[in-house]
Amino acid sequence: MLRIRRDLVDAILAHARRDHPDEACGVIAGPAGSDRPERFIAMLNAARSPTFYEFDSMDLLRLYKEMDANDEEPVVIYHSHTATEAYPSRTDISYANEPGAHYVLVSTRDGADGEFRSFRIVDGEVTEEEVSVLDGE
Repeated sequence: MLRIRRDLVDAILAHARRDHPDEACGVIAGPAGSDRPERFIAMLNAARSPTFYEFDSMDLLRLYKEMDANDEEPVVIYHSHTATEAYPSRTDISYANEPGAHYVLVSTRDGADGEFRSFRIVDGEVTEEEVSVLDGE
């Protein structure tokens, strides 16, 4: 189960709406080993595409160095789908390389405002998990 604060959910949804019609992407870091998302990091979609996202390699390197220095890890890796449901595509699955992370997808397609889902993706296997949104904390 993903336990996440409401302000972080709101930040993900706002980023997805802001970048629409392109896919938005980012990370929420947390203390290593805690499974607690705390620090929201909106990333640039280097692909600038409505159907694909890609972290800029230099931004990603900088982020991992920063997380290492802070004893953090990526707890949530998120992105948006602009025309389809919030479910991992074959490409999303093939690029999922953080087995401990929650992969959050939101949809900004017409009529899907607020669709927010979380998945575990390990060795190509997708498992949807419950999301518990916490007020405060």
